[in-house]
Amino acid sequence: MDSHLPDYQAQLEQLSQKASLLFDEKEKARETAFAVHRQVIKLCGNSIKSMHRGEFEKADSCLEKAKEAFQSLSCVQSLHSDIFYGGFIQSAQKEYAEARCYQAIVLSKPIPSMEELQIDLAPYLNGLGEAIGELRRYIMDHLRQGDFTRIEEFLKIMDEIYFVLNAVDYPDALTLGLRRTCDIARSLVEKTRGDLTNALQQKRLEEALQNHRG
Repeated sequence: MDSHLPDYQAQLEQLSQKASLLFDEKEKARETAFAVHRQVIKLCGNSIKSMHRGEFEKADSCLEKAKEAFQSLSCVQSLHSDIFYGGFIQSAQKEYAEARCYQAIVLSKPIPSMEELQIDLAPYLNGLGEAIGELRRYIMDHLRQGDFTRIEEFLKIMDEIYFVLNAVDYPDALTLGLRRTCDIARSLVEKTRGDLTNALQQKRLEEALQNHRG
């Protein structure tokens, strides 16, 4: 062998060792991030269920735990940004935004900003859009109970959220599918408006019959 040639075998062995070391680290980071993703999804789901049941302290406790779970990913975000922005963390952020926004509206508090929640813009907007579905569920649950308290107020909020999100006209690659979220939101707003109109008409008819009998 020509003694002037580089030692390719040694170089390739070093590359192999380096690749194994780096990918071991990335695999651990991915496992950590995915575990947080699952935890946050579950906590946010439990929080929303608790909100619908009126268990507000339990709902908030779930969201505080979700917040702590996100904070545990600081090293993953700084050292393995490709893992952090790989998709499933953004999905968890979306669920967190949905739960926090819905919580704020039900409790008559200002909708938290993306900066307050410390999440990215696209997941935040999609989460806000999906909160429309929970607002519809709130309205329908209360209509079935004959409780019209805050119903029209919530429908107005649904309308305003949709109007704002629909104005964000950028490619799905940037917004993570916000256009589809808006399409679903529009359908939910229209269905809810129709359901509320029918319920109000029925309520007025029943009141008119009672007055006539009286």
